[in-house]
Amino acid sequence: MNVLGIDIGGSGIKGAPVDIEAGRLIEERLRIPTPQPAKPDDMAPVVSSIVEHFGWSGPVGVTFPGVVVDGVVRSAANVDHSWMGVDAAALFGGATVLNDADAAGVAEMTFGRGKGERGTVLVLTFGTGIGSALFTDGTLVPNTELGHLELHGRDAEHRASARVREEHDMSWEKWAERVEEYLKHVEMLFSPALIVIGGGASRKAEKFLPHITLDTPVVPAALENEAGIIGAALAAASGPRPGTSR
Repeated sequence: MNVLGIDIGGSGIKGAPVDIEAGRLIEERLRIPTPQPAKPDDMAPVVSSIVEHFGWSGPVGVTFPGVVVDGVVRSAANVDHSWMGVDAAALFGGATVLNDADAAGVAEMTFGRGKGERGTVLVLTFGTGIGSALFTDGTLVPNTELGHLELHGRDAEHRASARVREEHDMSWEKWAERVEEYLKHVEMLFSPALIVIGGGASRKAEKFLPHITLDTPVVPAALENEAGIIGAALAAASGPRPGTSR
């Protein structure tokens, strides 16, 4: 079965049809820059244009960078705050909508480095912000948003996201110090069996992961930055679950 997955990020909106049995994109993804400011009325046409680009008429899954409960947006840290309270599922034409990191985590647990892992697994996406997906024995705890844990009096993602590294022109080694500090904090809180690093930064894992030392195994995501698209498609195929809506 093929399903269209669309992944909304702070800097880009990406989509592609997905073979949900194989866990792979079946066409080259289309990426469109996220409108700035990232308001609902500006972003909805972008999502529609991706659907139209692929001539899609079947189920669609869409991720959103914030808390989503029953299709309604409850937080919007990296897009315009006018998203608060918006019924994103309705805005996107009845699509299944879920948190972006949750989608990436589900994909990684189904097809990637988390497959078959028991206990507590934490998937963290490093991009415009820091997203999180927390699993216990393979079951998702939705909308954890651990990028907003406080470190040094501010949100952790304001110190250790991939965007921070780029904006401050930090070396990979220097950035790794901040990432390690954050990872040690979540390690202390959750005692995970495995931490999977996803998001855009996962494509450059060899540049920073060797500089990070934790008691918990830390591995790069197998699906890299395609995980959100694949996870969105999986959610649309399986129907609504806690934290999602069709």
